[in-house]
Amino acid sequence: MAICAALPSHAAAAAVTTTGKAAPVVVSSKLSSESAMIGQMIRLLLNAHGVPTIDRMTLGATPVVRKALLSGEIDLYTEYTGNAGFFFNVADDPAWKDLQAGYALGARLDYAANRIVWLTPAKASNAWALAVRRDVALANKLRTMSDFAGWVRGGGRVVLACSAEFANAGTLRSLERTYGFSMRPDQLIVLAGGETSATIGAAAARTNGVNTAMVYGTDGGIVAAQLLLLDDDLRNQPVYAPVPIAREAVIKAYPQLPALIKPLMESLDSETLRRLNARVQIDGESAQVVAEDYLREKGFLK
Repeated sequence: MAICAALPSHAAAAAVTTTGKAAPVVVSSKLSSESAMIGQMIRLLLNAHGVPTIDRMTLGATPVVRKALLSGEIDLYTEYTGNAGFFFNVADDPAWKDLQAGYALGARLDYAANRIVWLTPAKASNAWALAVRRDVALANKLRTMSDFAGWVRGGGRVVLACSAEFANAGTLRSLERTYGFSMRPDQLIVLAGGETSATIGAAAARTNGVNTAMVYGTDGGIVAAQLLLLDDDLRNQPVYAPVPIAREAVIKAYPQLPALIKPLMESLDSETLRRLNARVQIDGESAQVVAEDYLREKGFLK
C-alpha cells in the first residue's frame, strides 16, 4: 500500500494550514464502541494539552477508516495489531500471536509502506476467545483453554454458542487442533448473525443448555453476564491489541503526541477495557462520557 502523493486540497487533516500553523488533528475511529471510546480518550487528552482536534468518530468499518488515513482525510485512529497481517498479506506470520512481536512487525511494515506511525499499544487483545459461565468454570476448575480441552475430553457437558463463521471458517477447528479436543455437532448452537452480544446472552440465560460463548476478549458483556474468559495459554489466536496509528506528517507537526498518548495506552489492559466497554455496551452510556470519566479517574484530566 502506498500513501497518496498529494492530499486533497479540502482535506481537514493537512498537517499545516495555509497560515503556517499546525492544523487540528482529525481523530477518528471504527464503528465499534471500543474504538470510539479509545478515540475519545485520545481526543480529549490532546485537547487538554493544547493540541486542537476534530472529532470524526465512528467513520466506518476497517477498510473505510484505513483508506481515510492513507488518503489524509483523517490523521489518527485506533487499529488492532493483528489486522496488519491482512493489510500486508502476511497473516500466517507467527509474530501476530505475540503482542510485542506483532506490534513491531506491523509498525515496521506500515511505516515502510505508508509512513504511518504506530504509537503505544494497549496491554490487551480483542481476539476471538471462549468464555464459560462462572459457576460452571469454578465447579470444573476451568481457567485456561487447556483446562477446557481436558473438560471436553473427559465428557464435560459443554454447549457452545457461536457464529457460523467461528464454527466453520477455521477458528474453532484451529482451537481444537491446538488443544486436542473435538466438539460434537450437538454441542454447538450456531446463531444467525453470530454477534457476541447474542452468544453472551445465550450463555447468561442458559438458552438450550448453553454454558460457553464465543466472545471477543474485551467484550463488555463478559463480566455483566457472569462469564469467565478462558486464557489462550498456548497462543492459538493472533493478538489484536488496540494501537493508535497516525500519519507521520501529523507526528512531525505535533511531536509531543507519542509521549502524551503513551501513558494512556499503557493504562489499558483487557480487564479495564471490559469494564469500560460494559458501561457503553450494556449500560448505554456514551463513549465520550465514559472516556472522560476514565481520564479523570486516572488523573489524565484535571
